[in-house]
Amino acid sequence: MSSIRRLAAVCGVVTALLVATACGPEDDSAGSDTSGGASASKDAKEDFKLPDGLPTTLDQLKDWRWDDWEGWAKEAAQDAFKNPLVKDLWDAARMQQAVPLDMEFDLKDGGGDGQDTTDPVPDPVEAQRVETPYTDHAAPIGKIFFDTPDSPAVCSGTVIKDPAHPGKSNLVWTAGHCVHGGTEGGWYRNIQFVPAYNNKGQDPINNEVTEDDLSPYGAYWAEWVQTSDQWIEQGASTGGAGASYDYAVLKVVPVNGSNKSLEETVGNALPVWFDAPWDSLRKGVTAYGYPAAPPFDGQIMHRCDDTGTKLSLDESAPTMVRIGCTMTGGSSGGGWVTLGEDGKPALVSNTSIGPNDNTWLAGPYLGEVAQGVYQEISDKFADS
Repeated sequence: MSSIRRLAAVCGVVTALLVATACGPEDDSAGSDTSGGASASKDAKEDFKLPDGLPTTLDQLKDWRWDDWEGWAKEAAQDAFKNPLVKDLWDAARMQQAVPLDMEFDLKDGGGDGQDTTDPVPDPVEAQRVETPYTDHAAPIGKIFFDTPDSPAVCSGTVIKDPAHPGKSNLVWTAGHCVHGGTEGGWYRNIQFVPAYNNKGQDPINNEVTEDDLSPYGAYWAEWVQTSDQWIEQGASTGGAGASYDYAVLKVVPVNGSNKSLEETVGNALPVWFDAPWDSLRKGVTAYGYPAAPPFDGQIMHRCDDTGTKLSLDESAPTMVRIGCTMTGGSSGGGWVTLGEDGKPALVSNTSIGPNDNTWLAGPYLGEVAQGVYQEISDKFADS
């Protein structure tokens, strides 16, 4: 989804689940395996080419209507994810048009009948602007742009280490709902990552800001996408199904054709800490993201610092991590960071769900399935 998946903390009250509408059903079994990861294209080494039925020019793509998307989705129902490069699609104006979209969700009492104890609802923590430049004061966060049937949409993401390419990673961690609509939908389109978006914290809405200002380290197109089989098979815009498996990894390539990796270009990448002890999470977690729903505008990176607590929604699914935070839609997929065993920052979750009153956030606990998704995409590109 293009924003935080929203849930309410009152009995019988419907609240907003901020998620991008799916582009239509896909053959989601393609490329899946027992590691818990679901592949997103037929062959990462194939040359990109436009699928049949797609517009052939940038102007045609921008003019596409809902019925165009719907018809294409039906015709492409048997295809796996395709994300052919469309250069210059995400210009400064179109990036600023990308918005979080509302859908509805129910939850009772701010918790659920899960397999583990749900901690009390945390007190709200006011989101703070990150000091600029972001590359000096924050984890390597950026914005993820993609197309839905209705509009351009946006999430947040984090540059992460790749064990197959030390110091030269091209991997980005985000939420599953930022790349796939779950059981109700399919793969999203035109997925692009912009690291350190608006690194100087300027006001591009009211002032003249160039594309170079918004994309100081360039743009990176998603060559491949990996999410969990559980998100694809269970994830939904209502009911919270699949939220415990709501994560994804992008393998990206530079739009400008540079030979430098994303990690080399940005100068940083986080290790992912799987099965992090709860004692470490309770010592403190920082969530980063670009909240876009009011009172925010999606142009400025924010952060929340709080103690990690437990939220259990489903007795058959892993317990989630929850913190107090007032960030809104658009921050979905943004990395959650704590100090690892070596005393250095490590990614331990990503923003997935939050209540309609914007008082807290929850993200998946990264266990065995998450590690399978991560390892599968790293292995696939180990020789490239």
